[in-house]
Amino acid sequence: MKLLTKKIVTLFAVGFMATAVQANDDKALDLDALLQQLEQGKFAQNQQNVAREKEFAQKRAEQDAMLRQATAERDNALKLSEQLETRFEENEFKLADLNEAMNKRLGSLKELFGVLQQVAGDTKSKFQNSIISAQITGRAEFLDDLAQSMGASSKLASIAEIERVWFEMQREMTESGKVTLFNTPVIEAGGNKVNKDVLRVGPFALAADGKYLDYNGTTGSVAELIRQPAPRFGNTITDLEQSSGELVQFGLDPTGGSILKLLVQAPSLKERVEQGGTVGYIILAVGAVGLIIAIWRFIVLGIEGAKVKRQLKSKTFKKNNALGRVMRARDEYPDADTEALELHLTEAILGEVPKLGRFLQIIKVMSVVAPLMGLLGTVSGMINTFQAITLFGTGDPKLMAGGISTALVTTVLGLVVAIPMTLLYAMLNTRSKNIVYILQEQAAGVIAERAEAQNSGKKA
Repeated sequence: MKLLTKKIVTLFAVGFMATAVQANDDKALDLDALLQQLEQGKFAQNQQNVAREKEFAQKRAEQDAMLRQATAERDNALKLSEQLETRFEENEFKLADLNEAMNKRLGSLKELFGVLQQVAGDTKSKFQNSIISAQITGRAEFLDDLAQSMGASSKLASIAEIERVWFEMQREMTESGKVTLFNTPVIEAGGNKVNKDVLRVGPFALAADGKYLDYNGTTGSVAELIRQPAPRFGNTITDLEQSSGELVQFGLDPTGGSILKLLVQAPSLKERVEQGGTVGYIILAVGAVGLIIAIWRFIVLGIEGAKVKRQLKSKTFKKNNALGRVMRARDEYPDADTEALELHLTEAILGEVPKLGRFLQIIKVMSVVAPLMGLLGTVSGMINTFQAITLFGTGDPKLMAGGISTALVTTVLGLVVAIPMTLLYAMLNTRSKNIVYILQEQAAGVIAERAEAQNSGKKA
């Protein structure tokens, strides 16, 4: 079968060569020339086949050599694997024996190193959050490396490492009782990083330039608090910075900064008012208007009261005060009887009463309306709170904080306005009535004098 295939291929090759020769040669070849060309092509093909067989035989020899080499390498690898397995088993037995011997020799020291590892881990967390680390750096990293090396690789701590753990703990206690000044980079509230002299008060507070600072144990950075506490605390920083050794009062946080952070988060008076929303601003506007009216009426009634007191000491009745205008009715009706004079004086007093009590009812109405408006804000805030609960549930308290703040702040603002307005109305009303009482008293005296004069005239 192979011979037949080979002959067919040869015939196809010869036919292809004959066709090529015929295409290139314009003259027709005769049969002898064609036979000669066939013999030449057959000879060339045989030479090629012989060269291919020789090349195949050479490569076969190379493949056999490579196979023998690969087989030898495999056998060597298997022998080495068996040797390594045997050595591994022997090493495991040796390691077990050495560990057992080490544990026996360690005895109570093993428990010591366990306690040392635990102490190093706990102390590392304390040092990382201690503001003393802002001045003394690298302590937490050493303890962390020591705890991890003893835990992961069962490495035993050296005497120098044990002594350093003791030293760092003792230094922490010693520095806790000191007030020191050191220089370190400080991140200001605006974002700039500036080297400053920082005052450290034990493990409780950091301060610089009259401001409290915050220490971030994760990044090891010192930054100004974006919001500072009340000025009364800031003044104690200035007193301590300017102190030359004498005792001064200083506001410190015994929790290491937790209370201070909560303190600065407390909203200011302006923020409290803003939490009241639109209703809160309306209440404050009403209170401001009421206060202006009350101050104006205090001034008016004070001037009027002073004029009335001066009129009481004078025999000449003037028109610039209420008492003078009322008493002029006696001179205007000198011949009127007692009843008629009484009516004229009553008419004059009634004319002065509205002037003395002007706008007092507005203040009274404001004292009543202010708490009602606060109640309106409370209801609105609670409605917003319940809407937030309906939409988002009660999982996040911050969603309800806005409505609750509005509810509480408006109530407070309403009471803050209502209570002073009530007191101011009571005081102004009392002053007004006191002047009216003086007018009524003097009018009653004039009527009594006129009645006595008429009675004495009749008797005469």
